This record gives sequence, C-alpha cells and structure tokens, in this order.
Amino acid sequence: MNILAIGAHPDDIEFGCGGTLLKYSENGHKVYMLVLSKGNRGGDPEVRQKEQENSARILKVEKLCFGDYMDTEILQSQKLITEIEGFLKDIKPGFIFVHYFDDTHQDHRNLANSAISATRYIQNVLFYEGPTTQNFTPNVFVNITKAFDKKLECLNAHVSQVSKTNIEGLSIIEAAKSAAHFRGIQGRVNYAEAFHSLRLFINI
Repeated sequence: MNILAIGAHPDDIEFGCGGTLLKYSENGHKVYMLVLSKGNRGGDPEVRQKEQENSARILKVEKLCFGDYMDTEILQSQKLITEIEGFLKDIKPGFIFVHYFDDTHQDHRNLANSAISATRYIQNVLFYEGPTTQNFTPNVFVNITKAFDKKLECLNAHVSQVSKTNIEGLSIIEAAKSAAHFRGIQGRVNYAEAFHSLRLFINI
C-alpha cells in the first residue's frame, strides 16, 4: 500500500504521524512525504531541507517531495488543490495523513482545507495534530510504543528546530512525549498517535 503524508513545514509530519509512518514502512508499505515549504521563517531553508531529508531516511521514505511555497504564505487555493491532486494521481495512496483544519497556524489550516477538496475521492483520509492544533477530537488511535524512540530520533534530526516551541524551557521532544503519552492513555496503551478521520474504511 502507498501512504502519503502531507505537511506545511519540515518536522510537521514527524510530530503528527511519524510513529505511524514508521510502522507502515517497517511493515513493507511505501511511504511518501510532501512538504510544501522549507520553513524559511523558522531558519535557513537549506538547513531545514537537509534536516527533513535526514529524517526521511530514518523513516525509510520511498520519496520526499518539496513544494515551492514560502513559509507563512500557503493559501487555500485552486492552485494548491490541483498540485495535491497531481501527487495523488502519481502516488495513488491508500491512506493520506494531513494537518487538522482547526489550527492557529494559517499554513496548517489552509493546507488542511485545500486537502479536503483534493482528496475527495480518496477512501482513507486522516487528520493529525500538532502543537498549534486546537479543538482536536480524535477517533482513531495508533499504538506507537515500539516505534516511539525512532519517532523521537526523527524529530531530533531537525536539529535547528528542537528548541523552537515558543514555550520557555519546553523542547519539541518534550512536547511530543507529552502528546504521545496523553493519547496513549486515551487509547489504553503506553504511547499513541491520535487522528481525526475525514473518511476511514474498515475492510471486513
């Protein structure tokens, strides 16, 4: 099965669904990543691209693609919808993971809303959460306990971003641990990633 994860910036995907992607890749599925910007507002874009490439190697990603959008300037648009549709035609994913639509970061919000239109014919579409997500009500949980250390390794690959949470004294690693532990408690496991489904088909 082909899996496509879409994020606005480097490290967004790893925080939201890195553990789940690791489990997919380790079980022989092909994982693809589409990162729409190189995060130039948060650091040197060349550095951030290399960090994303390093993380993708840990994830054993089949292919990593970058968009040409500027950080903080991703707009909900026909152009973005069409570009996402182009990736869908090429990859033919069985599952798509993308930002949740209620988010205080405009790039995340606009990407999510564009993806809702672009993925209208895809059976399985799940929204992941990030540090700026709000009003998130998950209805799908993935046990990432065995993949958790490697998820943190992926986040640590984004060396320039680990301490940039805008919360004094809190690293992105600590935030990821807290989120995974909390969602794990909800899902009755040690560590979990949680998702809100736009559509989810259960094959019986």
